[in-house]
Amino acid sequence: MENYNQTSTDFILLGLSPPPKIGYFIFILIDFVFLMALIGNLSMILLIFLDIHLHTPMYFLLSQLSLIDLNYISTIVPKMAYDFLYGNKSISFIGCGIQSFFFLTLAGAEALLLTSMAYDRYVAICFPLHYPARMSKRVCVLMITGSWMIGSVNSCAHTVYALRIPYCKSRAINHFFCDVPAMLTLACTDTWVYESTVFLSTTIFLVFPFICIACSYGWILLAVYRMHSAEGRRKAYSTCSTHLTVVTFYYAPFAYTYLRPRSLRSPTEDKVLAVFYTILTPMLNPIIYSLRNKEVMGALTRVIQKIFSVKT
Repeated sequence: MENYNQTSTDFILLGLSPPPKIGYFIFILIDFVFLMALIGNLSMILLIFLDIHLHTPMYFLLSQLSLIDLNYISTIVPKMAYDFLYGNKSISFIGCGIQSFFFLTLAGAEALLLTSMAYDRYVAICFPLHYPARMSKRVCVLMITGSWMIGSVNSCAHTVYALRIPYCKSRAINHFFCDVPAMLTLACTDTWVYESTVFLSTTIFLVFPFICIACSYGWILLAVYRMHSAEGRRKAYSTCSTHLTVVTFYYAPFAYTYLRPRSLRSPTEDKVLAVFYTILTPMLNPIIYSLRNKEVMGALTRVIQKIFSVKT
């Protein structure tokens, strides 16, 4: 690792550090993924807003997932692209704190929102007659507000602590964004107590929600198995498999990264996994929900037809 100016308060983001021959290819690929994520998530938000058939709790929550993913990838990729183009990998102390705060807020909010979406499917399939009452507009707003607020409080606690740690080693963060565990390796004090709180926080935001989601889908599969309608079973399987795919793509790399002790982690592996949950997942989510959902595709067709009918 290079030795950077110790008197500066700025951090240095070492980035992905690919070999020079493939650096431009990775840059173009990440930018393409970023554009796809922007287009996909913005399209999903607008589609749900414009089509009245999608004004349901499920799609209201989905529009919030797209909003989170849109901000999530925008917190990471623009800085990566700037660093690559201009060769300036420094980020100010405050800038690092801001990036870390937004990253942790959005990550926590998405984990909780995915749990809310699993509950929505559980009520819709297992208790269809109670669905309007249990998933009213007020309940949806409380779920979304709660996800953002809890994510923000958790993020604020971690960010404030990370910024108060004395850094007396190299200021070079071996990552492509201000990830708190990567920052802890630069601290000149013992951080094992804080690392325990990171483990606890990860358990609360990843393990417990995942257990809730798994239990919800256990009951859902049982209810689907008892359905007499083949069409109803097909629709339920399609909707649930879509959500389970998104949950797996998001939770698996995140949990594997943050639940391991520092002695078993490697910076290269952490960065590869981080690419998955910070860059690829926000692009894949709208694709998964659109291609595997006939209601979304139908709404897209209706909106396109409406646009062309207005022009003619």
